[in-house]
Amino acid sequence: MSLWVVLDRDGVINHERNGCVRSVTEWEPIAGSLEAIAALTHAGFKVAVATNQSGLAKGLLTVAELEQIHQKMCDDVERLGGRIHGIFYCPHDSHSGCDCRKPRTGLLDAIEAHLGADLVGAPMVGDSLKDIQAAKAKGCQPLLVRTGKGTQTETTTLLWPHYGTDTRIFDDLAAVAEFLIRNH
Repeated sequence: MSLWVVLDRDGVINHERNGCVRSVTEWEPIAGSLEAIAALTHAGFKVAVATNQSGLAKGLLTVAELEQIHQKMCDDVERLGGRIHGIFYCPHDSHSGCDCRKPRTGLLDAIEAHLGADLVGAPMVGDSLKDIQAAKAKGCQPLLVRTGKGTQTETTTLLWPHYGTDTRIFDDLAAVAEFLIRNH
């Protein structure tokens, strides 16, 4: 049985930018995040990324620029001996009503369909309420990191008492990886 982990991108793997990360030069990994992905890979986990990228719909970057960012991220992880099995993104804005934008489960459904993953019970790591909502809707184990918007999500989200009941909270992706490796 393969062990899958789903990661949000902005705020979990890399620092967020005001609006969105628009180019490879703006993409900056959070300290320890790429090493965490490599450690998960070495421990037998398969990693997939599910990310909302409304900057595409807003014209802030092109698909080619987004693909360059993702290629750099994958290359950097591979240099450390890790692997990202797939990156799935929603190109729509929050008003589109699409099925792929988190908190809906379309990205997670696509990961299952295209990678043959079974995500029920799989850890899903995010920094926002939308990530937690998508994880719960799909039957994943929601994990919140305090990087990105995570601390704000934990401390100011009015819906947190409901969504936080079975959500584990970690300082960052490195702490998540350490926990998952130790407990798998």
